[in-house]
Amino acid sequence: MASISDSPAWKALQEHVADVEQTHLKDLLRDQQRCEALIKEEGGLYIDFSRQRMTQETVKLLLDLAEASDLKAKTQAMFSGEHINSTEDRAVLHVATRARRDQVIVCDGKNVVPDVWEVLDKIKGFADKVRGGEWLGSTGKPIKKVVAVGIGGSFLGPLFVHTALRTEPRAMSFSKGRELRFLANVDPIDVARALQGLDPEETMVVIISKTFTTAETMLNARTCRAWLTAQLGKEAVAKHMVAVSTNLKLVKEFGIDPENAFGFWDWVGGRYSVCSAVGMLPLTLQYGWDIMGQFLNGANAMDDHFLNAPLESNLPVMMGLTSVWNISFLGYPARAILPYCQALSKLAPHIQQVSMESNGKGVDIDGKPLPFEAGEIDFGEPGTNGQHSFYQLIHQGRIIPCDFIGIVRSQQSVYLKNEIVSNHDELMCNFFAQADALAYGKSGTELRSQNVPDFLVPHRVFTGNRPSLSLLLPELNAYTVGQLLSLYEHQVAVQGFVWNINSFDQWGVELGKVLASKVRTKINEARNNNRFIAGSDGFNYSTTRMINKYLAGKEQLLYADPRDVFPVDLIDAEKAADNA
Repeated sequence: MASISDSPAWKALQEHVADVEQTHLKDLLRDQQRCEALIKEEGGLYIDFSRQRMTQETVKLLLDLAEASDLKAKTQAMFSGEHINSTEDRAVLHVATRARRDQVIVCDGKNVVPDVWEVLDKIKGFADKVRGGEWLGSTGKPIKKVVAVGIGGSFLGPLFVHTALRTEPRAMSFSKGRELRFLANVDPIDVARALQGLDPEETMVVIISKTFTTAETMLNARTCRAWLTAQLGKEAVAKHMVAVSTNLKLVKEFGIDPENAFGFWDWVGGRYSVCSAVGMLPLTLQYGWDIMGQFLNGANAMDDHFLNAPLESNLPVMMGLTSVWNISFLGYPARAILPYCQALSKLAPHIQQVSMESNGKGVDIDGKPLPFEAGEIDFGEPGTNGQHSFYQLIHQGRIIPCDFIGIVRSQQSVYLKNEIVSNHDELMCNFFAQADALAYGKSGTELRSQNVPDFLVPHRVFTGNRPSLSLLLPELNAYTVGQLLSLYEHQVAVQGFVWNINSFDQWGVELGKVLASKVRTKINEARNNNRFIAGSDGFNYSTTRMINKYLAGKEQLLYADPRDVFPVDLIDAEKAADNA
């Protein structure tokens, strides 16, 4: 197949860039008709694209590109269970994990929705037992703390949702007296922080690994098992550890009752798995089914919108096409995700993975090198923190399109009687101002009219004409968090469908894992034989010398008698010494 860049629609957009380069956002924003056309609303979400470097002609040409790339057909293929992940011969059906019970989504000739709800019903029943005190720990105490052990998509998505809900009043009322922690990094510091201060008698560990072989996750799982059994005995595993996995054989060998394993399917990619048992089990243990059912409903509503809405009023489509315009035509390689809501502090890290692991590709779906730039560098920080960090570059350095996300009604409100606005109003004043500051800028003429000395003028000029979109949510609750998750997931899919790349494999993460396995073997041999790495071990000079430097520095940490040592014990011992 020819590249999409050979299509008349692509070439028309390339030619159109020259027209847009002659415009400035401060002039485009004077056109009320244009602004009205670039404001989209759906399901309570309000997205303003008027501060993007686009005209109505740009939108028309982008919609032509969507047609040329068969966007609608590719979207339908995804929802129909076709194996659009061609390199792994898999369907892509994360939308099925939040399907309504009466929906029909077919994969390989079978409606998978009943299977999804069988797992969801099992999660609800199990969570009700744990939360209601029917399920007790090995010493008879109720389970109040949960540690979710997983990495990548088994961590970032659930952490985003948990962080978004933990201060929402209704979710708080359902999670009172409970605590959810996450353990992802194999770094023992993360282990220490995840376990420190927990009472194993009232702690449950959820191991999340589809194959039950992920190296980092399984080492952390064994560490948690040793921590539990050292204090409660081996029989504690049955009451204090459960699994999210499809490999029941390894689950059983680990010591977990397969009845306490919650499955998912190979058509759910890790970074798209938060609505499956990966996220739903730990989150339902924390917040209960009422809250998490609303989360699924919000995601499902956005799924329906994405599948059925016309392209020109389709929120994920418009966001995806806008990003394609910014990346592949205007040449902006990065995007800042800037939620003016502290509860969304983990949104950007999650979307980093969803976007960059999905679309960080150099070849199209047929294996041919891409003749254009694709993929996007995503980063972000909540406002107003980011303003005091990296906004300098965004305002006066590189041009980086921004997603500003604001909330109409805050989860928590503070009103001080002598302040002219509330704390949330102050936050949102910055939300409104920053987008305009990027768009309008400030000229040398304006500065001189304000008696700014000539030598300072170049330093204080803001060129403006820097694109952004503004997304307003009515409030941040379980339902709107689900909408937001689905919105960004589908935006990434739109980009991939237009670029004709496979957004649903991730071969780029494999090579480092393979090489790490080789290093692991050689370090183990060196330690067991009390030697350093030699040139014959197969590493280059640089790596050999660096590993030996590391091994030499670790000698001081050898223990006279082999034994389990938990970082949490070390930290607690250090605190005890400090308090003595």
